[in-house]
Amino acid sequence: MPTFAGERIMLNREMLKLEKIYKAPPHSGNLTLGRTLPSLLDEACDRHPNLQAFNQWTDAGWKPLSNVEFRHIAEELGSGLLDTGLQRGDRVALLLHSDVNFCIADMACLLTGLVNVPIDLTQNLEHIVYILQHSEAEALIVSNLDLLYQIVPYLWDTPNLKTIVVVDVSSDWQEKRSELLACQLHSDEDGAISHESNVEIPAAACLCIPMLLCQGRIDRACPQLPQCVQVFSLLEIRARGQSPQLADQHKHLRSLLEPKAIATIIYIPAVTGELQGVVLTHENLSANALAAFTGMINLGFSDREVVLSFLPLNHVFARALIYGHINYGHSIYFTNPNRVQKHLKEVRPTILATVPLLLEKAHSKLLERGKDTRTKNTKEQKFRLNLSLVRHPLMPFQSLWRFLSGCVPPLRSNFTQKTFNWSLGIAKRYELGKKPQGLYAIQLAIADKLVYPHWRAIFGGRLKFLLTGGAALKAEIANQFAAAGIGILQGYGLTESGSVICVNRGEFNQAGTVGVPLAGVEIAIAYDGEILVRAPFVTAGFYKNPTATRQILDDEHWLHTGDLGEFTSAGLLKITGCKKNLFKLSTGKYVTPQPLEKILKQSPLVEEAIAIGGQRKFCAMLIFPNLKNLRDRAKEIGEIALELPLEQLFQHPQIVALYQNLVDAANQPLPPWSSVKRFKLLHATLAAKSEILSSSHTINRAQVNVTFAAEIDDLYGESEADETKRRRVDSKPKVVQHESPIFPYEGIPANSTAT
Repeated sequence: MPTFAGERIMLNREMLKLEKIYKAPPHSGNLTLGRTLPSLLDEACDRHPNLQAFNQWTDAGWKPLSNVEFRHIAEELGSGLLDTGLQRGDRVALLLHSDVNFCIADMACLLTGLVNVPIDLTQNLEHIVYILQHSEAEALIVSNLDLLYQIVPYLWDTPNLKTIVVVDVSSDWQEKRSELLACQLHSDEDGAISHESNVEIPAAACLCIPMLLCQGRIDRACPQLPQCVQVFSLLEIRARGQSPQLADQHKHLRSLLEPKAIATIIYIPAVTGELQGVVLTHENLSANALAAFTGMINLGFSDREVVLSFLPLNHVFARALIYGHINYGHSIYFTNPNRVQKHLKEVRPTILATVPLLLEKAHSKLLERGKDTRTKNTKEQKFRLNLSLVRHPLMPFQSLWRFLSGCVPPLRSNFTQKTFNWSLGIAKRYELGKKPQGLYAIQLAIADKLVYPHWRAIFGGRLKFLLTGGAALKAEIANQFAAAGIGILQGYGLTESGSVICVNRGEFNQAGTVGVPLAGVEIAIAYDGEILVRAPFVTAGFYKNPTATRQILDDEHWLHTGDLGEFTSAGLLKITGCKKNLFKLSTGKYVTPQPLEKILKQSPLVEEAIAIGGQRKFCAMLIFPNLKNLRDRAKEIGEIALELPLEQLFQHPQIVALYQNLVDAANQPLPPWSSVKRFKLLHATLAAKSEILSSSHTINRAQVNVTFAAEIDDLYGESEADETKRRRVDSKPKVVQHESPIFPYEGIPANSTAT
C-alpha cells in the first residue's frame, strides 16, 4: 500500500495480513535491556581485563593497548572535550580512519553524553559538508592533517563548528597550527576586511585516502580555518582532561547517562540520493550487540578470541560488533583493506567480519589456483594415504581397494592439480544444514586432510566465526567454504534496526538464507512480501526529518525495511528482493539509481536508462537509446554509420563515445563507488513490457534482472580483453559492452546496513 509524503504508515495486522510473527528460537541468545555502551566497557575491565585488547598496526609493528588503559584515555579525551565548551547532547563529528583512535573518540563521546556523528571517508565532499551542517556538529575529530587540509576550505559554511581535534600531528605541529589559524582575510574595494566563504565544492570532489588507493581531487589547497574555529591535537585535549576538577565533572555527567539517551547519528542515503541521519540510542546498540554475541555458540571471553577488524567503523555493522568485542574483552587487531591478506596470516584471527566481496575474491582465487597449479618434479611425488581415514567397522577388507578407487583423487603425475580439483568437486556437493553421510562423509574427511587446510590457511587457519553482512552471499560460496571447515554466518539488518536482526548460527545455518531472528526481535512478512521488524534495537527515527520517519515506522512500531523476503519451512529468513528504490553492491554499499537514471534520461539520445548492480561488485547501466534521435546523430557520422544494423551501430566508436560522455556526466556528482563503471546499449521497447515499467513509470528492478539476465551476466562476466577476444571468434553481432574508467579501489567498504 503506497504512502504519501508526511503520512504515517497506519496499518493494523489485518491490513498487513501478518500470518505469522517469527521470533528467536529457544536458547539462541539473550535480550539484555537497560545498558549504556560505557557499561559494556566497565564490565569488561572488571571481569575480563586484557593487556592486548586493542592493537593498532603501525610502521613499527603492532601497538597494544589494554582495555583498562583504553578506558582511561577515553575518559581523559571526554573530559578535555567538555573543557573546550562542549555540553552534554552536543554533536561531535568523527572524520576518522577505522582504527583504535576511532574507538577512543567514540567512547569518549559516549562517556560524557556527547552525540557522535561518524562520517564515511568515501563520501564525496559535498555530502561530508552536508553532514556537518545538518547535524549542527560543534566539534570535529579528524585522523590527521592530510584529511583536515582537504576539508578546511569548505568549513566556512559550517557555522556551528567551533572545535577541531587532530589525532596524528607532525613534530612541527605548533607551526602547522599557526598556519591553520591564519584567518583568510581579503580587502574589498573600500579597503574593508571580509571573510572568504561559500567556497564552491568541485563536482565529485572526494577525500584523497592513500590506504584506499583513492585519488581524490583537492582543487583548493589553502589550509586556513575560519576565525571562530579552535584547533587542537589529541594529546592537548587529553592534557586538558587530566584536571581533577574536570574529572569530577566527567563522573557527574557519566552518572546522568541513560540507556535511552542518543548515542550516535549515522547518515545513510535515501532513495533520492539525499542523506538521512539515523538516530540510535545506547540501548539500541548495546542490546543488539549483547543479543548477537550471546547467540554465538562457544564464543569465548578475553584473549581466547582474536579479532581482525578492517570494515569501516562509521557503519553500524562493524561498530556494533566492536561493542560486543569490547564487552567480551576480546583482542582486537585493527587493519585496513590493503593489509587484510597479510594480517590474516600474521594475526590468525578466530573471528573475522567481512562483506561478500572479500569471500568472492577468495573463492575466485581458489578456482584460479585449481586451474593453474602445476607441481614441479611431479614424477618424484609419492602419494601416501593414511588408511585410518577410511577405516569403517562394517567394511570388508577385500573391498578396500575398490572402495578407495571411488573416493580418493586420481593418482597421476599432475597430482596437486588433480587432488585440488577432486576436493573442489567434493566441496561443491556440500550443503549447509545437512550432515554428510556414508561414502561422502569419508571423501570429505580425506579432502579435509589433503586440501582444505590450505583453504583455511587463507584466513589464518583458526577461524571459529566468519561473519558476513552488508550484501547477499552466493549460496555456493557459503556451502563450499563450509565443506572446508570455514563456517560462514551470514546476517541481515539495517542501520535503522541498530545493526543485525537476523543471523545464521548453530543448527540454524543454511546457505542462501540469513538465519533466524536475534533474541528480542520480531519479524513478519507483509502482504506484498516486505520484511517488517519490531525490536528494542529499532531507531526512533531520522534526525530532524519527521516526514521520513513516518514513512518507515508505523503506529504499531513495525519498521518497514523496504526489503522483500520469505521464511523457509525451517524458519530461516531468505531475502528475495528489494522494494525500495535502492540496491546494494557486494561491497555492502548502497547505490541510489534515481539520480543516475534521471541525468541520463535528460539526453534526447536516451529513451530509458536502468542502473543495475545488486549484489555485484560495481554499478552498471542498461541504456535503451532513442532510435530516431540516434539515427539523426548517425547522419553526422556518415552514410556508412547510418546504414549499419542496430547491433553494429551500437558498437560504432563515435556512438560509443556519445554515450560514454553521458555516463561520465551522470557520474560527476557521485562518490566513486556509486558511479557507473560499465554500460550496455540495448534495443527493447520497455513500454510493452508491463512487468518492467508500471503505469507510473516505476522500474521493477527484480524483473529487469530476470528479463535481461543474459545481457547482465555478459556485462559483469567479461573484461574488456575478453570482449575483444570474443568478437574475433564470434561473427554474430551482439550487444556491445562498454566500460567506464573503473575506480582504482575495489576494496571492501561496508555499508550502513548489515544484510
